[in-house]
Amino acid sequence: MSLDHLYMQRALLLAKNGLGTTAPNPMVGAVLVCNEKIIAEGYTSPYGGAHAEVNAINSVEDKSILANSTLYVTLEPCSHHGKTPPCADLIIKHNIPRVVIGTLDSHEKVAGKGKRMLEESGCKVTLGVLENACKEHHKRFLTFHQRKRPYIILKWAQTSDGFIAPDKNKRKAKAEPYWITNSYSRQIVHKWRSEEQAILVGTKTVLDDNPKLNTRSWAGTSPIRIVMDKKLNIGSNHHVLDVSSPTIVITQNTDEDKRAANIAYEVIDFSKNQTTQICQVLYKRNIISVLIEGGAKTLQTFIDENLWDEARVFTGKNNFKKGLKAPRMNKEAFKSITIESDILNIYSND
Repeated sequence: MSLDHLYMQRALLLAKNGLGTTAPNPMVGAVLVCNEKIIAEGYTSPYGGAHAEVNAINSVEDKSILANSTLYVTLEPCSHHGKTPPCADLIIKHNIPRVVIGTLDSHEKVAGKGKRMLEESGCKVTLGVLENACKEHHKRFLTFHQRKRPYIILKWAQTSDGFIAPDKNKRKAKAEPYWITNSYSRQIVHKWRSEEQAILVGTKTVLDDNPKLNTRSWAGTSPIRIVMDKKLNIGSNHHVLDVSSPTIVITQNTDEDKRAANIAYEVIDFSKNQTTQICQVLYKRNIISVLIEGGAKTLQTFIDENLWDEARVFTGKNNFKKGLKAPRMNKEAFKSITIESDILNIYSND
């Protein structure tokens, strides 16, 4: 492995520290090297804070050595003013002579402009080191800007005989989840929730399970809750309307008297392509990733429309014999993990 690859690999490891906190910004990693020695490291601060390059540069006490250093960064340095000044300007200001970039930024305000700014200043730019790994790491951000929609992860749990929910006579009168998986699998789901910007469920899931959709079993920020409720049938006694997390209800009902306080509402036409309209709503609201947790109809709609990027499917050991059938996935899993009594299969829609 070359030194460029080695340092970029380190930058990728650093970048993962931003998972779940930087969105809608990308989670970038940066490494500064002088005379084959790492002199500084950085990764993107939570949204609104400093970018990876800034954190790395600012941690160097003697700024004069930057003129003899190489900066490794997983994504092209930004070239525009947002919540912070352009990173390319800071790199140029400190006369860093060489910058190694994992992959270009697909944001229309950058898209090669940062690289060009650096080159025009006399900086030597090397592009594409561990490019595939960098693209995989930045998949949420790149998908959002290239496809004008969030990165979509489907998730469900099913029994060994293929049901996602039991027959109604197995449920208690009180709406609550009916667990298929073990506690370890459920904790992993809470970890996933902390990593994505939003979580989406359909009306039936809310009415049957009354989920909280938070990260109570994992340290991390709870995602924005996206709730499908065509007729506004979900009442104030349901957790999704308790304003403990930001919540957006997607509906067709325009009656403002039926709307809950401190909840955002988006109106779509449920007779037309719902998945496309949902993606448009989330894109408009700058949501770069969404975990879709159900129910079966909602999940199957995204599968049938081929509008998904990953699917994470748990299979528990129990049988329901009858109930609500799990979504149908016509793909082979690329990874299978055993979690005590559960099997987790992961699919990619590439």
